[in-house]
Amino acid sequence: MMKFDDTQVAFSDKSNLDLRRMYFLFVTMNNPTIAKFGIWMTVFALKIKLPIQWMIKKTIFAQFCGGESLEDSRGTVEKLAASNIHTILDYSVEGEESEKVFDDNRDEIIRSLEMAANSENIPTGVMKLTGFTAFDLLERKQSGEVLSTEENTKYAAFLARVDQICAKAVEVKKYLFIDAEESWIQDVIDQVVYDMMEKYNKQTVYIFNTYQMYRTSSLQNLKDAHRHSLNKGYKVGAKLVRGAYMEKERDRAKEEDYTDPIQPDKRSSDADYDAAVVYCLEHIDEIYLCAGTHNENSSRLTAEKMETLGIAKNDPKVYFAQLYGMSDNLSYTLANEGYNVAKYVPYGPVAKVLPYLMRRAEENTSIAGQSSREFLLVKKEVARRKKIKA
Repeated sequence: MMKFDDTQVAFSDKSNLDLRRMYFLFVTMNNPTIAKFGIWMTVFALKIKLPIQWMIKKTIFAQFCGGESLEDSRGTVEKLAASNIHTILDYSVEGEESEKVFDDNRDEIIRSLEMAANSENIPTGVMKLTGFTAFDLLERKQSGEVLSTEENTKYAAFLARVDQICAKAVEVKKYLFIDAEESWIQDVIDQVVYDMMEKYNKQTVYIFNTYQMYRTSSLQNLKDAHRHSLNKGYKVGAKLVRGAYMEKERDRAKEEDYTDPIQPDKRSSDADYDAAVVYCLEHIDEIYLCAGTHNENSSRLTAEKMETLGIAKNDPKVYFAQLYGMSDNLSYTLANEGYNVAKYVPYGPVAKVLPYLMRRAEENTSIAGQSSREFLLVKKEVARRKKIKA
């Protein structure tokens, strides 16, 4: 049975300075009161223009981001590659909406794919569709509202941007992961992604949709997508995650008085996640899988099911993925065993990726056991190195 607690493997490329930074961050996030106060203070300090970006860059940015630009991220790509870990470059600038920004975001994703074309260490690109059109436009589209002439023009421009990026991924022969978002825009996102799959995933898979398994409907949606692809003659790319919008989803369902789309408990989410993994692996010639998880049990299940089905560890149809700066015990152990592993490596100017960084801090604080597990692993490795030195 694969073990994920060998910290010598997990932190093999981390210097003592890296470990001290990680120790400080995770011990902070392990205390919800201190963590929330720190997040508030950071946002407030930036709002009143205190010069603290250097401090952010040296701490939380260094932990969770690869650099401020594509070029700046090359060192991170090379460092991960030395441990047999691939990189997914994720342009994590959020919150800006204008047609110019949407065009700029498209151009940046295309540049990241062009960089990937020249590197065997970057097997895939990634994009979030709300980076290419206004959130409220997608919401109106899903709700069935009649769009104005101007809105239809903007929606057509959005579809063109998405298609241009997908075409580039196919041109450079790289996977393209399309992130999941809130349920009240996810249906329209799904339709766009399936249209791209039907266009580009005929012989092999390039385009991946993301399924948030903490939603009660996701397992069935995956199976329906598979059946639809068989009828239409294309293959499915499925990135499985547990999800990232639980509190927002539940609050909205309560406020607007509709059925909560989120699983009743973690056990249900885990069960559907694992069932989805098994379903994909059992149909691996028709569904390529990216198992995006920080869960040891799901990672072990995926590896064991691959062995049972005779799927090679390095089969390009199966990837494991974790966020950069988190769950190194999974990533480095799996890579060390010969599995395809990729880290999501966000990049962008410090001030512009701050929403992403604050979300990482909040999620580590709110997810039961997440920051504790990270902290205990770092603490164990610090103790191991001190013992060797002594």
